[in-house]
Amino acid sequence: MSNENKQQHEQEQEEAEQKEQDQEQEMADVMEGQVIEEQEVADEESAEAAHQAEVADLNNRLLRVQADYDNFRRRSREEKEAAAKYRAQGFIEELLPALDNFERALSVKPESEEAKSLAQGLNMVYNQLQEALKKEGVTAIETVGQPFDPHLHQAVMQVEEEGFESNQVVEELQKGYKLKDRVLRPSMVKVNA
Repeated sequence: MSNENKQQHEQEQEEAEQKEQDQEQEMADVMEGQVIEEQEVADEESAEAAHQAEVADLNNRLLRVQADYDNFRRRSREEKEAAAKYRAQGFIEELLPALDNFERALSVKPESEEAKSLAQGLNMVYNQLQEALKKEGVTAIETVGQPFDPHLHQAVMQVEEEGFESNQVVEELQKGYKLKDRVLRPSMVKVNA
């Protein structure tokens, strides 16, 4: 082989080696690009998953806050309704002793005309007071002949009376009152044994 052929052959071999190296480099670059793309995709998926978890957490917290707020509004409304329903309770409790005194005064039988006139005036005031209390929802608790109820009655004596069943109220010693469905003052009663 001549020198020229030898050089040409070496050059071709060098070109083939160079071409092979270039192909290997290209392949390495492609592989590196795929790895980078896969890493970027994995990073994006990880970021998306983190974002989804954060959105779910925020959504959960929003639902809890909304439920707490709805409960707060409901409790506030119920408290306002109860306050409106029982707004006069303190005032009515203050009036009950005066009502008791009116009843005691009216239980006395007047003898003179002046006393009868005074009793009639007291009776009119008493009736007006009863009407005003009735408009507010105040009712007297029924006692005599009723079965004893510890929520409505306060037993101060136990007696044995004919004509009454066991645990039945025999006599009322002090009238009890309710404001709508709430007991203002239980009735003081005698109960049959």
